[in-house]
Amino acid sequence: MSGTTLADGVHQVLTHVPPESTQQAVGYPSLFLLVVLGSLVPVVPTGAVVSSAAAVAFHHSSPLALLLVFVVASGAAFLGDLGLYGLGRRGVHSRNGSRWLARLRDRAAPERLAQARHRLREHGVLVLVLSRLVPAGRIPVMLACLLAEMPPRRFARGDLPACLAWAATYQLIGLLGGSLFREPWQGVAAAIGLTVLFSAAPVAWRRLRPSPADGEEQTAEGEG
Repeated sequence: MSGTTLADGVHQVLTHVPPESTQQAVGYPSLFLLVVLGSLVPVVPTGAVVSSAAAVAFHHSSPLALLLVFVVASGAAFLGDLGLYGLGRRGVHSRNGSRWLARLRDRAAPERLAQARHRLREHGVLVLVLSRLVPAGRIPVMLACLLAEMPPRRFARGDLPACLAWAATYQLIGLLGGSLFREPWQGVAAAIGLTVLFSAAPVAWRRLRPSPADGEEQTAEGEG
């Protein structure tokens, strides 16, 4: 196969968009499963999945497409969080713990967990709403709730608005990406890029910002 033929084939794969009926029949169940999986196993970039689905839905003729993306994404995130919290509670109340609780501990840096526990004591379930909007903030806050033995109903009351706000935020990112281009696949690429930028910006800021310890050292050197 020549280079030109291969390039043409890749271009056709990228630019070929199936009919709306096919997209809806496959897309919504896939969106639900991927978001639930990403909530249970925090390695799937669920934000990018929601943004991509919103970018595609933006080009649909059905006025309900965007609403369905929002309902499916927020509902799947909520069910996934409840499932992970339930599995974590089993580990908290078990003498030997559980692999789910161990995974949560492994993914929560000690300093982030300490911050989450402090904020949970001061602000209660409000922290849950903010935790889903901050990249890598969900797991430390959920672990803090587990260690505080928060009842499932109280966790659910705080997690529901968190999932709604999370789905709305990433859907807006997808809408922005979809509105920039005429072709759905271009909107998906733009939505993924915007999602990565949105997720990476706070991490980069924390790394570039000098820590309080560095500031204290510089002050001490200046006084000396």
